[in-house]
Amino acid sequence: MPKFLFYVGTGFCLFLALSAAAGFAAQLDGGAMTFVALRGGAVTGSIAGGASILVALLAGMAVTAILVRMASLLAARNLFGAFVALLSITAAMLTLTWTLLLQSRMIMLARQRAAWDGVAQLHFVAVLMLGCFVSLTFLALRPYFSVQASRVLSALVFFPFPLFCLILVQELFVSAPLQPLPPATPASLVYFGVVALLFFALGVHCIRHRHMFLEMTNLRELLDSRAHRGIGGVAFDA
Repeated sequence: MPKFLFYVGTGFCLFLALSAAAGFAAQLDGGAMTFVALRGGAVTGSIAGGASILVALLAGMAVTAILVRMASLLAARNLFGAFVALLSITAAMLTLTWTLLLQSRMIMLARQRAAWDGVAQLHFVAVLMLGCFVSLTFLALRPYFSVQASRVLSALVFFPFPLFCLILVQELFVSAPLQPLPPATPASLVYFGVVALLFFALGVHCIRHRHMFLEMTNLRELLDSRAHRGIGGVAFDA
């Protein structure tokens, strides 16, 4: 992949890790959940809200390029897993785009002082869909991490999907009116913490093994597990 796209994607992985960690810290202090231009049940109608939507879209596209490269590296060992990962990545990117379009519509309605209850319910569903597809993406890329990364990282990708299912079950029994974002719960706290750690680990993994993303891939090196054991020891557990 192009060097510029690789370094931008790696930088945005670290940026998403910091953003998720900031959301985790805010919820830990009793604050409301935040997502791009939304702060709990309120929308930021200023220029900063529109800028945050643009940055989130660029971050999603850059990180998607990194994940697609990982799926292509996985195809040499597990073609079905790579296909599922590619579908999950595509669905996550489309859902993110839809969510950001809904946020832009909410900003316009907020500036016109109009009600946006219907859009807020659609946004709530879009956020849950985004969390589902992001969790499935990490789970689908697990065979890649089991070969190219440490055992800790390959085990950590299991956690987002069960945590998301727990959040979804909690939302089924919530009697309060729907808000644009789910309420802050212990499950969401752990989910944000795990996602922050995963994106940070992705950024570090890309920096350590940038030759796999920048150089032409040798198929024999991907298929031969001994090639992965020879460098870094722990970092190339099969």
